[in-house]
Amino acid sequence: MKPTRLACALLLLATTCLAQQPTPRQRASTAAATLQHWYVPQTGLYQTTGWWNSANAITALIDLQRATRNRAYVPALATTFTQAQIVIPKAEQTGPLTKMTGFPGFLNDYYDDEGWWALAWIDAYDLTNEPRYLAMAQSIFQDMSGGWDATCGGGIWWSKQRTYKNAIANELFFSVATHLAVRAQATDRDRYNDWAGKEWRWFQASGMINNQHLVNDGLNIDKSSGECRNNGRTVWTYNQGVILGALTEWSRINPDSTLITEARVLADAGLTSLTDNAGVLHDSCEPAACGADAPQFKGVFNRNLRALQRVVHEPRYTAFFRTNADTIWTADRTPDNTLGLVWSGPPLIPDAATQSSALDALVAAIPD
Repeated sequence: MKPTRLACALLLLATTCLAQQPTPRQRASTAAATLQHWYVPQTGLYQTTGWWNSANAITALIDLQRATRNRAYVPALATTFTQAQIVIPKAEQTGPLTKMTGFPGFLNDYYDDEGWWALAWIDAYDLTNEPRYLAMAQSIFQDMSGGWDATCGGGIWWSKQRTYKNAIANELFFSVATHLAVRAQATDRDRYNDWAGKEWRWFQASGMINNQHLVNDGLNIDKSSGECRNNGRTVWTYNQGVILGALTEWSRINPDSTLITEARVLADAGLTSLTDNAGVLHDSCEPAACGADAPQFKGVFNRNLRALQRVVHEPRYTAFFRTNADTIWTADRTPDNTLGLVWSGPPLIPDAATQSSALDALVAAIPD
């Protein structure tokens, strides 16, 4: 029986529509090109977002290049490495340079900011094999280690004002230590490995991982007794994510099988508690109260879960990446290919933070 003209037309339309759908690589590449509209070569940073966010944007670009085997943004890495260390006096900050200035050596008053940049330069080293990037990460880590003291039995402070011990600063310290341990010369490997072990033992005992295997924001410190307890504050997606990448990286040189087991428990708790019924990731501040920082968080979770997935090959994680990437592309994208805060849509006020965060999710969905 011959197909009808209508059936043929519908088949042709369906085939054409399928042919027009961009691949995961094409979607991520398009999102990256749009992200670069916010890039300011004079500073090596991104308009519309902050200092630490720019480190994450650079990391997303590096991961895209690794996934697509396209080194188009390597010059931008070199530009940022140089320009983002230059301090621009306020009197000279005009136009796109307003409120944008660098820090020599990528060191400032916040240990978590430093950790993001250290991880970015380790990633840049992996992509380019340029020793200066790894040397910078080592220098940053040295400064971070100065934030450790005996308060709460250990751990580093969030800032150099020493007012708060929290999850993200310590997770980043742990992650940088593990990444450096994997890449260091034999003479330095033990030092980084020792720091990693010291941080992980402290973090596990700190109480910040609650009974639901979720990571709360930080610790309350009793001024009279010095006792430190989980403060019960928000479970952010990035706190649930960075620890996954740190444990996974450390497992490359540490035979302790519990590292990956613990990472899977934390990952599964995050997927259970931080996604909606459709499997789309959210932070509790959405859609209207996320401020300048939280729009970056979800991408960090995806990036670190992807690191774990390369080891465990869990089908549920693959499905999670696909669901979030598809939803971002269909529901959270403007006609200009900007990507917003709420991945289930609509695309609310996109900026460089929301764009680079969503880019992390699109990159995570690219098949190896």
